[in-house]
Amino acid sequence: MLVRKQQNKTKSRSCLFGTVAVAISLATLGIACKKPPTAAPKPTVLVTEVVQKDVPIYSEWVGTTVGFVDAKIRPRVQGYLLKQTYEDGQTVKKGQLLFKIDDRDYKAALDQALGVLARQQANLQKNKLDLARYKPLAAEGAVSRQELDDAEQATRASQAEVESAQAAVETAKLNLGWTRIFSPIDGIAGIAPVQIGDLVTPSTLLTTVSQVDPIKVNFPISEQEYLRYAGRIKEHQQTGRAKDEPDLELVLGDGKPYKYPGHFYRVNRQVDIRTGTIEVQGLFPNPEAILRPGQYAKIRSATETLRKALLVPQRAVQETQGQYQVAVVGSANTVTLKNVKPGDRVGNLWIITDGLSAGERVITDGLQNVKDGIEVIPQAAPPSGSSLPSSPVSANPSRQSSSAAPQPRNGRHDV
Repeated sequence: MLVRKQQNKTKSRSCLFGTVAVAISLATLGIACKKPPTAAPKPTVLVTEVVQKDVPIYSEWVGTTVGFVDAKIRPRVQGYLLKQTYEDGQTVKKGQLLFKIDDRDYKAALDQALGVLARQQANLQKNKLDLARYKPLAAEGAVSRQELDDAEQATRASQAEVESAQAAVETAKLNLGWTRIFSPIDGIAGIAPVQIGDLVTPSTLLTTVSQVDPIKVNFPISEQEYLRYAGRIKEHQQTGRAKDEPDLELVLGDGKPYKYPGHFYRVNRQVDIRTGTIEVQGLFPNPEAILRPGQYAKIRSATETLRKALLVPQRAVQETQGQYQVAVVGSANTVTLKNVKPGDRVGNLWIITDGLSAGERVITDGLQNVKDGIEVIPQAAPPSGSSLPSSPVSANPSRQSSSAAPQPRNGRHDV
């Protein structure tokens, strides 16, 4: 019995050793048959070259259109309004009749002044005749010297009364004429705030006539900007518009550009101490009267040019915790991450002021698949239209990421 148990234990150990040996053999066979790991495929990226060119830097301001002349029409005399002879909003000509005021009181005043003048002229004529009679009589001693002096003084007084009456007649004529109100300029007459039958006085605004061709745009610029352009402003005021003076571009309230360029016109005499700005006027042609006083106006002008600027697409710049990087593909198609210093934005491009050289290839698409030192398969990025769009806007890169919409900086934008 004991011998049988020992035989069973020996069989069990033999089976266990056999099983382990088979497992080791299978594992060895599996390792021998396993293929070596393959290298990761090279990522494909889109690249574009760093462009170097002169870039106009635009400044941008917000202002309001005003008429070249805005004539406030007020009556010179008081009276009841009888007639409005133009249609509200109509274009009127200089000298065109606009309003009529009841003139009956002023006609009566003129008649009265004429009557007074006639009486004074009659008195003057009588005194002149008296004086003519007294002179020979005084020479013969028939009248006293005192009587002659009185006649002379009466004649002078009558002459003064006549002149005063003549002035009263002229005043009455003016008042009568002022009951008819004419346009002082060519322009567009506004909607009258008064109605027929209203009692109007010299303080009553009847309407406003605006000359809108050309039309002015008032906009404020900062004191710092004024100091930057003060030399050119002084030259303009002394000699007129220079040949190299930049045009002003006008963007309307609907975001569309106005088709006629304008130019600098005037600068105000002082800086507003409340805002630190000074008011400037631009002048724009307006032959079709599209622009009206009071409209929103965004003014843009290429105030300077940045020479030999380096530009890359905005999507090529990555921002992490205030640090800006671009991925540069070298001659061996190896990626190098470079820290750069971005400047103003120019449409969909970004000016790089430090960290890149002209002609280097930067990755614009596929940045998420690359890291420093990796080898890539570069492909030329398709052109994205104009490299310098017509409406670029500068922004402060330290306040927004490369994908953010460009924002103004102290009224200045790049274009």
